[in-house]
Amino acid sequence: MQKTNPKFIKWAGGKTQLINQFKEYFPKDINSYIEPFLGSGAVFFYIAQKHNPSNVFLSDINQELTDTYKVIKDDVEKLITKLKVHQENHLHKKKEYYLKIREINPNSLTITDKAARFIYLNKTCFNGLYRVNSENKFNVPMGNYKNPEIIQEEKLKCASKLLKNTTIKATSFENILDVAKKNDFIYFDPPYYPLDSKNSFTSYTKNNFLEKEQKLLKKVFEKLDKKGCLLMLSNSNTTFIKDLYKEYKINLVEANRMINCNGKDRGKIKEVLVTNY
Repeated sequence: MQKTNPKFIKWAGGKTQLINQFKEYFPKDINSYIEPFLGSGAVFFYIAQKHNPSNVFLSDINQELTDTYKVIKDDVEKLITKLKVHQENHLHKKKEYYLKIREINPNSLTITDKAARFIYLNKTCFNGLYRVNSENKFNVPMGNYKNPEIIQEEKLKCASKLLKNTTIKATSFENILDVAKKNDFIYFDPPYYPLDSKNSFTSYTKNNFLEKEQKLLKKVFEKLDKKGCLLMLSNSNTTFIKDLYKEYKINLVEANRMINCNGKDRGKIKEVLVTNY
């Protein structure tokens, strides 16, 4: 059981709520762990505390996200200091300050300032969404929070300790083929294939993750299976996904659907959990 939940950001499709269901599907022994769609890191943080793997490779195509993890790993105290500044300014100026910080080009900042901006926006934007436009600019409006948790010292310090012996990279998922070895446990949590065209959300970066990308992921899954890796993948409970992975073991877990502009359409929903073991 986790001593602390070190998850420090909100993330669309985050797996904190599903850990209790996932536990029975994880391998009993995990010595080497790879997660190529890192997101909020809920599964990694559980695995790190429960299994203490000796080798961990974490990646995501979102460089702002991976840079934030690197800063938490290497310079968490300085990050906390910068978050205190954001919190103080947000308290007094709120929307004016939010829009000012949102407009900043993260590439103009130091890596620590970039991480502080990323966490600040995540904690104050609508629903904790990460969404960028065609110009790769963050464009989520401010959320309506009285007291957003911009600083979470205990969580950040716990996360820093758990990240100490990890390798973190900004790279696309298919590149883990160069990293993975036999018996590595790899967990995939890609943007889900849409349940329907109206309510789909697949744009964590400026590039969508749809049928073509799902099929590429399946090819990577097959190659890793042949390497002898232990594989687990989450996705939507759709005919397309179940047909795609029909030769593997398909389990169903129950989640709360959180991303929907229509509140009445949120609620319990089945999701697919694919394993090759």
